[in-house]
Amino acid sequence: MNIDLSGKNALVTASTAGIGWSIAAGLAASGANVILNGRKPEVVQAAVEKLRRELHGANVEGVAADLSTAKGVQGVIDAVPSLDILVNNAGIFGPEPFFDVDDATWERYFQTNVMSGVRLSRYYMQGMLQRNWGRVVFISSESGLNIPADMIHYGVSKTAQIALANGLAKLAAGSGVTVNSVLPGPTLSDGFREMVREQHEREGTSYEEIGNDFVRKERATSIIQRISSTEEIANMVVYVCSPQASATTGVALRVDGGVVNTW
Repeated sequence: MNIDLSGKNALVTASTAGIGWSIAAGLAASGANVILNGRKPEVVQAAVEKLRRELHGANVEGVAADLSTAKGVQGVIDAVPSLDILVNNAGIFGPEPFFDVDDATWERYFQTNVMSGVRLSRYYMQGMLQRNWGRVVFISSESGLNIPADMIHYGVSKTAQIALANGLAKLAAGSGVTVNSVLPGPTLSDGFREMVREQHEREGTSYEEIGNDFVRKERATSIIQRISSTEEIANMVVYVCSPQASATTGVALRVDGGVVNTW
């Protein structure tokens, strides 16, 4: 299968590292004009230059903005007035006991994980529908189906993304615009590395070993019995953004290694 996204403009939010970076690299390698996003201008610029080097002149730009605020989203819209592909990857996560999670934390997760995608989709999908072609993807999580007891606030926000994607797909019924959610399982991302950094330094164990041990202990239903790579997640997203995926819409596509115990 030859995925050709030449001439398509794509924004991947939170894409200076981790899953977002791998998605951006995959889209750029398929010919898309890619806009990277992060909160700090210097980090965004460094990521842009790195991707250009790795892909030898790929058409890559960057826009710095905090997408957890309406002002930040408006800054992106002002800088990038039109898109063919929107990948809503911006998100935060972290374990915390339910009884310790205050209203401010719930609000922070909702604004970052859900409202960033609401605001961006509300603007960019209108143009996609007018042109009768577009791809919107929400990077949710298997935790949106299998709510973790130690991250209920996170799981709820990921469930909301799945519902949002499904509703938007129905809104685009009969058009050439598709909307889907992609559900990674435990992934060896920069966020995961940061979460287990103290264990890595204390034990001298590799991040991959820690990740695989986490999967076996905390996600015992995993069929692959290991942590996934960011590239494995990106492969699914690039396909979903392709012309070949024109009949795939309104669905939650799992790249969870079989963690969720359903067919």
